Amino acid sequence: MPTDDSRPETGPIDRREAVREKAQQVRVQQKRARLIRRSALIAGVVVAAVAVTAVVAWAISATISRPQLEPSNVTADGFPITSITGVSGASLSAEDVTREGEAESESTASPEPTPESGATESAVPPVEIRVYVDYLSSGARDWQLANVQQLSTWVNEGAVTLTYHPVSMLAAKSNGTKYSLRAASAAACMATHSPDDFFQFNNELLSRQPAIDSDGYSDAELADLAIASGADDPKKVRNCIEADDFTGWVKEVTERAVAGIPDTDDLALTGIPMILVNGEAYVGALDDPAEFSQFVMTSASDAFYKSQQTATPTPTPTPTP
Repeated sequence: MPTDDSRPETGPIDRREAVREKAQQVRVQQKRARLIRRSALIAGVVVAAVAVTAVVAWAISATISRPQLEPSNVTADGFPITSITGVSGASLSAEDVTREGEAESESTASPEPTPESGATESAVPPVEIRVYVDYLSSGARDWQLANVQQLSTWVNEGAVTLTYHPVSMLAAKSNGTKYSLRAASAAACMATHSPDDFFQFNNELLSRQPAIDSDGYSDAELADLAIASGADDPKKVRNCIEADDFTGWVKEVTERAVAGIPDTDDLALTGIPMILVNGEAYVGALDDPAEFSQFVMTSASDAFYKSQQTATPTPTPTPTP
């Protein structure tokens, strides 16, 4: 029985058109997907850029809001000691330093001019002692403990000028706490807010020095030690120490000292401690006060000799006939 099938037969041309249309649809879908991915990528980059900008802006604003602080009572990146209390006794008195300097100079200097010649006698100038100290340095501790008594007498009697330069050469030797940097900053806080007690705090930091490669004292413990050393204004000292106010300054002065120490023959900070006596580095035993005393006396005699050599005589008036 014949059937009536009204559906047209699909020829090769119709099949190709169907395949082409399907491929076109796939390409449109792929293009749309690429556009979506690209838009998402661009949006992500924009968000990341905004985040980075925000972080940078926050860092800049934080830096601007907290300017670089510098301590007070500073002379050439150091803290001069004008008087010392709380430490008694001495290995060598100031008179001994002066007398020894004069005695050694008399054996080599030319005869002193007489009053008739119109010359002016020169006084022995005080010996200049500069100490570059890292509070985690065992050598700095040894030198301080060995010489603290005679330094006290020399300063109080005017035989020497003494200046401490806190630096941070061992910041990496405290398990990441940067103890030597924080301790130097704490010393600067004491010198700023309680200068008369700086020497005592400096002495305590060295005599109670923590072990190298340990955490060292916390900022709160450093503040406690400063207040126990006699801080005039405990609240200011504590706030300064716990806020690490002068760590930036300590970094700068350390870099300057490593680059070159002024008023010396091209000396630079290469190790700690560095003790300079009239601009000359002391290389003797750090724990021998007698050897350091001899070095100071020799420097005093040299200074006395130079002062005699540079004394300018006053011309004697010519008698009138």
